[in-house]
Amino acid sequence: MARMRRASLAVMALVALVAGLLVATDVPTSADPVELTLRPSVNQLYVLDATPGQALQLVNAGDAVVGTGTADTAGSFVWRELKAGSYTVRTTGEPVVTVGPVTVTDYSAAPPAASFYSGQTLAEGFGYITTRDGTTLSANVSLPSGPGPFPTVVEYSGYDPSNPANTTMSVLYNALGFAYVGVNIRGTGCSGGSFLNFEPVQSLDGYDMIETIAAQSWAKFHKVGMVGISYPGISQLYVAQTRPPHLSAISPLSVIDDTYNGTLYPGGILNTGFAVPWAAERSSDAAPYGEGWEQPRVDGGDTTCAANQALRLQNPDPLKLIKANPFYSKKVGDPISPALFAHRINVPVFLAGAWQDEQTGGHFPAILDDFTSSPHLFATMTNGSHTESLSLGVFDRYADFLDLYVGRRVPTNAKGLVAPFLSEQLTGVSGVGLPLGINYTGMSYPQALRAFQARKPIRILFEEGAADGAPSGAPLPRFEAGYSSWPIRSAKPTAWYLTPGGGLKAKPSKLRPRQAKQRSYRADPRALPRTTYSGSSSGIWTAHPKYHWRQIPADKGLGWITAPLKRNAVAIGTGSVDLWIRSAARDTDLEVTLSEVRPNGTEVYVQSGWLRASHRKLDAARSTVISPVHTNLKSDATRLPAGRLTRVRLELFPFAHPFRAGSRLRITLDAPGNARPLWAFQTISRGERVYVAADRLHRSRVVLPLVSDVSVPPRAPKCASLRSQPCRTYGTR
Repeated sequence: MARMRRASLAVMALVALVAGLLVATDVPTSADPVELTLRPSVNQLYVLDATPGQALQLVNAGDAVVGTGTADTAGSFVWRELKAGSYTVRTTGEPVVTVGPVTVTDYSAAPPAASFYSGQTLAEGFGYITTRDGTTLSANVSLPSGPGPFPTVVEYSGYDPSNPANTTMSVLYNALGFAYVGVNIRGTGCSGGSFLNFEPVQSLDGYDMIETIAAQSWAKFHKVGMVGISYPGISQLYVAQTRPPHLSAISPLSVIDDTYNGTLYPGGILNTGFAVPWAAERSSDAAPYGEGWEQPRVDGGDTTCAANQALRLQNPDPLKLIKANPFYSKKVGDPISPALFAHRINVPVFLAGAWQDEQTGGHFPAILDDFTSSPHLFATMTNGSHTESLSLGVFDRYADFLDLYVGRRVPTNAKGLVAPFLSEQLTGVSGVGLPLGINYTGMSYPQALRAFQARKPIRILFEEGAADGAPSGAPLPRFEAGYSSWPIRSAKPTAWYLTPGGGLKAKPSKLRPRQAKQRSYRADPRALPRTTYSGSSSGIWTAHPKYHWRQIPADKGLGWITAPLKRNAVAIGTGSVDLWIRSAARDTDLEVTLSEVRPNGTEVYVQSGWLRASHRKLDAARSTVISPVHTNLKSDATRLPAGRLTRVRLELFPFAHPFRAGSRLRITLDAPGNARPLWAFQTISRGERVYVAADRLHRSRVVLPLVSDVSVPPRAPKCASLRSQPCRTYGTR
């Protein structure tokens, strides 16, 4: 996710430890020449202060050796995924030293007593929060001006939210009237512990963090909300599933629904353009002093930050984990699939994101119907980039949500000053403000809450970047629609069938297989640039990025197109491209792209989807006519039958787009590449020829969810105005 680093304005804090609850935290050795300290955790056990290179054995209560390890150069070692119970650690060689026993707890164990949290004090500035296993998390507190207590929001991630030098988000939320606390996930920044993306103990740390902050005298109502975009947005989902009693609401922006299927291995193909580099960067940042701001703190006397670097060499290598799991497995995939635990979240949720998100990918809407325990879910979705969830089209309702559900107050006018400044910093577009929202003047808090809740909770913004009266590319929508739930219940699945001649028609071909010539292409991933953008990642957020979205060269892909539409066709949701293919190769990678070809000869990008053919097995219980869901299990992987036609279904990621009367729908098929600004793929395609059938027995088609209740402005926006939807001259290939 975009590295939007954060921090607060002041430096100073003290954390009071509650000794009675930390009895089993650090267990030193008895008098012995070998220094060794054990720190039990949640399904983990840490060894500290060992002699580098010392061989270690983990022994359970039955005196059986259940693990071995070697102390690293910092004298540390970590055992993960342990069962709850009593353990000792002993050294090998002479003399044998046994340390312990200590008790490792389980993720499902009861949390500490309330006194554990109220016994900690956080003052304004930099300090530490102690979690249930004794690990300290670096935190930075920034309070708005005026007397407290203040409504309070927390940002929690493995970037640098607790870095005092980064003030972007603290200034933003302070200006909105909120106390802001930035907290680093364990194993990052100055926080203690060892780091692994989204491991379960981080969720429990989040519980402890929320309860500690809520207990502070300056936290109004002794309740805390969560904020953040991308990584700190996703982290909110992990924390909220633990149900901290004093969490008031969450507002996850630009998030994912499923790590494997949505971002890391879409369609079973490894995303080496964004997902892999992001994981590598997180690993680098979590190395000792990896973020860069830790060393100056240590040099200034922060002994806690220094001690908290001790376990960093025990961080698992995420790239090894990624490459070791090319298929979905419940053990690895389920804990990092927010859609599977969203039903546990029992607080109000405000979620926003963009269909064409160049980083997290835009598959997030699949999580929306999983928030079954949330009393209120509000979602705003739009075309655009990774930062669109903070755009002017979203910010009005987002700020209102925080005021109403965290601040418990009538929304203030501060958003009108903050939003344009933030928008200009992200996009470079100046001179635009918030669109008209609810006028809360004269309302009481209950009245304001009812007015907010009266609007449809699912909000679809169309043609962001082409708002009437605003500069081209400005982060404002042109029009919008509201719905009660997602997926849109009124959406009608509508099919267009591929023809042997490259057309898309409302009715399938009547030709017999022998009469309908199969079209083919050579799957060559080198035929096009890997991505559609080559500048800096933040450059994608500007009004007019310089995309290089290319037409597919001859014989390197196929296209099908409708006749000009007789009436508007507005699609909202996922789409399905169902193809009958064959190849002499036993496997191939497929990429489909949906676009709009306008009467003036320009072509506008809409959405894409991907599939490794061997991953074509569908999850029958979850798949629908517009949403093919693949199991991606190793046991379900099946090679293509040599020379025989096989049906495969590719999911077009969620989108919303108006196809106006006179425009034509187009789909293209080729090897993965040149469909996204950052996404690129580790493809197996190596020039194999792929054939596609379209006849009366092999009804290849595209199915889209059309709605009929949206009023569309008659004139299409200018070619390059739509945010994150590249535009090019239409080519016939």
